[in-house]
Amino acid sequence: MKMVEIANGVYSIRVNHYNRKLFDSLIPLPQGTSYNSYFIKGSKYNVLIDTADPEKKDVFEDYIKNIERIDFVISHHGEQDHSGLIPFVLEKYPYAKVITNEKCADLLKTHLHISHEKFQIIKDGERFDIGGKTLEFVFIPWVHWPETFATYLIEDKILFTCDFLGSHIATDELYSRKEIVYEPMKRYYAEIMMPFSNFIKTNLEKIEKYDLKMICPSHGMIHNDVRFPLECYREWSTGEMKNVLILYVSMHNSTYMMVDRLITKLNDCDVKIEKINLEDADLGRVAMGLVDAKTVVIATPTVIAGPHPKAVYAAYLFAALRARTKYLAVMYSYAWGGKTLDILANMVSSSKAELIGNVAVKGMPDDASYAMIDELAKKISEKNS
Repeated sequence: MKMVEIANGVYSIRVNHYNRKLFDSLIPLPQGTSYNSYFIKGSKYNVLIDTADPEKKDVFEDYIKNIERIDFVISHHGEQDHSGLIPFVLEKYPYAKVITNEKCADLLKTHLHISHEKFQIIKDGERFDIGGKTLEFVFIPWVHWPETFATYLIEDKILFTCDFLGSHIATDELYSRKEIVYEPMKRYYAEIMMPFSNFIKTNLEKIEKYDLKMICPSHGMIHNDVRFPLECYREWSTGEMKNVLILYVSMHNSTYMMVDRLITKLNDCDVKIEKINLEDADLGRVAMGLVDAKTVVIATPTVIAGPHPKAVYAAYLFAALRARTKYLAVMYSYAWGGKTLDILANMVSSSKAELIGNVAVKGMPDDASYAMIDELAKKISEKNS
């Protein structure tokens, strides 16, 4: 494998993982992913930025086999898909040191057992001259771990952002194009960055102070149109939401009939709706739907005495991803009783969303049930106007 020069003395090392289906044994990867590393050749020092997942050691090793000297490895983030091959690099280049901050060094010591003397600790805003090229370290915590930072290459106006502004997609196409990367980038944001949306605004403001020609994340394609990813993140983290996201599962058609009635009435009010059947849903689609959802409706049958397990999973995901959703409603059917509403309400109690209504139907919906659904649709429409 050959590194690709993206600026004078700056090289991209992209390790594609086409057949990886899940990230963290949870997140679907319909287009695979990549682990991006970068090599910078200075007149005094050679620097490697991040590494790759240990599962792809052979590919990564092939990329760097002809590099005679690596003096420093910058570790932006302690998670092993970026840091996992640092021990291998230190073994291959025994005089190399790891440049990182104190929090990341602590993680690397515990996660990878890298010894204390191998670290060179840096502070926010610190600069490092590697000979003809100057690196500035920019701390951007909580995108998506507390230790994450970025590196700005001053002379070439390149920002290496680690997970921030990345996308899960395996491709040989080096530079991003909206029609290719928008959906993978939004999926990535929804699944990984959305819980930290409060920090994203601050970090965007911080990096936008720099004169940027290129943004190089650790997953997915390089952005040479730097406004595109920045505008996407600003929209997703602070923009106006109008959608109604309906997450449902049905066993004997009763819940589906309720959902169908709700959708009909919301359509009459010109409300923008996204409907996802949880029976066979891609969790990434659910997460993406939450990015734009001003209102979420969870609709479920009662299983024994509580919500269907897939509705439970959706409620857990809703709470865990800390979506900016403002309003929540619950619809459920039951045979003889249960505590479906109480269980779901408790699961999402950590959310700031306001519970604006619930509809409970015993058996199949009747005229009285439909009247309650119509009233809920009216309330949702008013909230989403």
